[in-house]
Amino acid sequence: MRYIHLLIILSLLSSNFVTAQTEKVKEDFKPSSVNQLGKEFPQVNSEGRVRVRIEAPGANNVQLDIGAVKYDLTKDENGVWTGESAPQDEGFHYYQLNIDGASVPDPGTKYYYGAGRWGSGIEIPAHDRDFYALKKVQHGLVSENLYYSDITESWRRCFVYTPPGYYKDITNVTPYFIFSMVVLKMKPAGQTRDMPTSSLII
Repeated sequence: MRYIHLLIILSLLSSNFVTAQTEKVKEDFKPSSVNQLGKEFPQVNSEGRVRVRIEAPGANNVQLDIGAVKYDLTKDENGVWTGESAPQDEGFHYYQLNIDGASVPDPGTKYYYGAGRWGSGIEIPAHDRDFYALKKVQHGLVSENLYYSDITESWRRCFVYTPPGYYKDITNVTPYFIFSMVVLKMKPAGQTRDMPTSSLII
């Protein structure tokens, strides 16, 4: 009975592997929004797959390393390697290329600092990106302000949001937001970011 169970498991794994290998990729790839100026690759399709291309005629093995998974690329007769990943989650992803065991940035994309080093990044467009896109409407103003705190006996900073037209009529009392900020040191990634921790409506 134990051998029968083992055969069933192996059969399921084999069928899943075949399905993954024969899964058709939608050929609607477009250059990433964070590519270097004039660069055609990397690209992203409507499924969230990432396609990369790099010229490395002397390389024996090239992989795309994204989402903790490495995907083998295919080499053509001109020494150009091309391949794509499985669908990725929406949002920003760090990634790198692996050439004969050496991890290197993709020269086609802009570089971003994360995990204590500079590397490649790519944006998988969100389905609701149009809602957050910059539109031709009136916008408020976020300003950085320094102030002295008697409580901490030190200079601190805050970010103040004022709505459109706030400074046109200073006699009109309009609500605005004050965002207090704290510096968070993210370890071991080695990143330091300013994150809003609280807000006060006045």
